[in-house]
Amino acid sequence: MPMAASPLSAYPPLNVQVHTPRLSLLGATDELLERLVPTVRKGVVTQPPWPFDDPMSLYEDSPQREWGWLQGVWRGRGRVSASFWRLYFVVVAGGEPVGMQDLIGTDFDAFGTVTTFSWLSPDVRGGGLGTEMRQAVLHLAFDGLGAREASSDAFFDNHASNRVSQSLGYVPNGVTWDTRRGEPAEIKQWRLTREQWITRRRDDIELVAVGDCLPVLGIGPASG
Repeated sequence: MPMAASPLSAYPPLNVQVHTPRLSLLGATDELLERLVPTVRKGVVTQPPWPFDDPMSLYEDSPQREWGWLQGVWRGRGRVSASFWRLYFVVVAGGEPVGMQDLIGTDFDAFGTVTTFSWLSPDVRGGGLGTEMRQAVLHLAFDGLGAREASSDAFFDNHASNRVSQSLGYVPNGVTWDTRRGEPAEIKQWRLTREQWITRRRDDIELVAVGDCLPVLGIGPASG
């Protein structure tokens, strides 16, 4: 169920919400980020296989880990233009923040393409929330913003992320390389078109305050 409404921010991206029967994606206000700090301090990932590309503050020792993570979100929230934007959402399940789900657009008005990034607290993994939060952010991308295509990628041994992409209808879209903890590793790339998403579209996901956010992102009204 949707959480009680918070006071509206003067900055529209912080007011955007996505609600499913199991969780909510809420614009990453400082209040919500502070509630996630204990999870980040405890450690989002503590053993291989390492899921994140370099550089990644979540690999640092505490307290630099928390500082770097907060600074990264703050910088990203302020770097918004028609050529690049990143929407940060705190994932709330059972009334508690349990992770983050980001939606990233590069030259979105020209190409209509988005990518996603996410992480979950180790305490709640394995229960289907990763799939649910990806479905939620895809609904925002395609239904709310009118995206044409979504991409995702993960290291080959990040089986959980790759399973989510496959289960939601993404198709393989090549491979690339990146480093993690300073070592090279192969990445599997995935692609989901709007037409593929429509065949799996859900009717139980609610979007809030998306229209007011569009001018900030430099895009026109979304198509249905």
